Amino acid sequence: MRLTPTERDRLLIFTAAELARARRARGVRLNVPEATALIADTVCEAARDGRRLAEAIEAGRTVLTADDILPGVADVVTTLQVEAVFEDGTRLCVIDDPFRGAGSLGPEAPGAALPGDGAGYEPAEPTVRLQVRNTAPVPVTVTSHFHFFEANPRLAFDRAAAFGMRLAVPAGSSVRFDAGAVVEVGLLPIGGDRIVIGFAGLVDGPLDAPGARDAALAKATACGYLTNFEQEESR
Repeated sequence: MRLTPTERDRLLIFTAAELARARRARGVRLNVPEATALIADTVCEAARDGRRLAEAIEAGRTVLTADDILPGVADVVTTLQVEAVFEDGTRLCVIDDPFRGAGSLGPEAPGAALPGDGAGYEPAEPTVRLQVRNTAPVPVTVTSHFHFFEANPRLAFDRAAAFGMRLAVPAGSSVRFDAGAVVEVGLLPIGGDRIVIGFAGLVDGPLDAPGARDAALAKATACGYLTNFEQEESR
């Protein structure tokens, strides 16, 4: 059986979550990876059951309490993000305060982030600007480092121009496209080795390989993705 990288990641989360459930059932308090996997799996399964975004997030936020986790876990895991497959497509679920305020150490917590003054940070200028129209009946959110070419199929924009690009926004942030709205976005080339694995499965390898963009465009078209701004969702 051939699995995509996204499917392999989902199975890894499920396996870790099953281990966490077994340990919790024995009365063992969960560590960071176990608690994270159990929350993420709960959200993904809620989406798979047909629940809406807010309901899936609430399921993840309430699955564990302070009594289920080791001391310090709530101070480390303050926010959790997981992409889940809903009936209307893949959507980012952001679970803030997943243990209902169980953390208490504040800036002294293990792994706590201490904000700096921002000196020396210069935001990069976008190299491409695109008009994006959301033809879906629900809002769509795309995160900063998602391969924008592979964003939700109901977003209508010039996908060829977005190949190998990501949103020109700070890491960890996102852009929301309300239903029916048109939003202009700035894009930057994906850096590093420029190897894309996972996401929506339209690309699985080096972005700059010969024929990679044409093959990805053909696959996107075959899978029903809108590939230009003027397209409308098929009814």
